[in-house]
Amino acid sequence: MPINLSKGQKVDLTKRNPGLKSILVGLGWDVNAFDSGADFDLDAAAFLLGADGKCPTDREFVFYGNLSHTSGAVNHMGDNLTGEGEGDDEQIQIDLSKVPANIEKIAFTVTIYEAESRHQNFGQVSNAYIRLVDDSNGTELIHYDLGEDFSIETAVVVGELYKHDGEWKFNAIGSGFQGGLAALCGHYGIQVA
Repeated sequence: MPINLSKGQKVDLTKRNPGLKSILVGLGWDVNAFDSGADFDLDAAAFLLGADGKCPTDREFVFYGNLSHTSGAVNHMGDNLTGEGEGDDEQIQIDLSKVPANIEKIAFTVTIYEAESRHQNFGQVSNAYIRLVDDSNGTELIHYDLGEDFSIETAVVVGELYKHDGEWKFNAIGSGFQGGLAALCGHYGIQVA
């Protein structure tokens, strides 16, 4: 049975699950029942961060435009343009054994594509969650429902994996940003054209 987290809660991942190497990170959401005149396209991403909380290079940003980290540690399973259907809308695979030594955190985010021009925000999104699954056996380890705390935000840091004393832990963040993907990239040290 998975551990259900609340905002700000931290949990040991590898200490509770010895031998855990491969994790599937599933992100899901629903769009509230109204018509903004445009499709909702939410995008999951992963930022691989060094000790300073920044991406060492632009290659440590894994998203629909860069599906795999060069180390093979992080692989985005593809862009879902509509979010329709049950279950995870987007998935990211993590191989903990391949995470480079200079990476101390992996932050998972969700943004709304072209949110400003489409007049969309996270106040129009419901049932958003992140879940971590042991990829070797399909067991759900952690589940975090974001709740309905958002209004005008166009980007959310959902949670992060981080190394502490040689073990991997997960932190349920649930922190919103205005300014979409560009704001998140700036926060994590990625230059946006």
